[in-house]
Amino acid sequence: MDLIQMLTSQLNVDESQAKGGAGLILKAAKDKLGGGDFGKLAAQLPNADALMQAAPSAGGLGGLVSGLSGKLGGLGGLGALAGLAGGFEKLGLKPEMVGKFAPVMMDFFKSKGGQGLVQEGHGLARRFSRETDALL
Repeated sequence: MDLIQMLTSQLNVDESQAKGGAGLILKAAKDKLGGGDFGKLAAQLPNADALMQAAPSAGGLGGLVSGLSGKLGGLGGLGALAGLAGGFEKLGLKPEMVGKFAPVMMDFFKSKGGQGLVQEGHGLARRFSRETDALL
């Protein structure tokens, strides 16, 4: 089963919401993990770039808080969380859905070999999980 099918079936969202939500979380992961580590993770998901392009930009209050936090040197995970929440709202999803998408995505990456990366000492899936949890 691919990631979008997992998200639509487990979270009762439509395909565009699944793609947009996954893209938002992937963007946040890329920002937190950096290009090298994210590249190893994204290799498990060949359409990662397309999903990130499908993600809406943060808007409304989420975009404002995210933008201000960037200008002020960051406010921990507040800016990133606000950006995710704003993007999810643009998709017609409640902000708390961020916390439901992340575990499904982690399960997907583990099923595609992400768990093997952890066992080999890379720790990518574990780090992705920590960074996602820090945003929530």
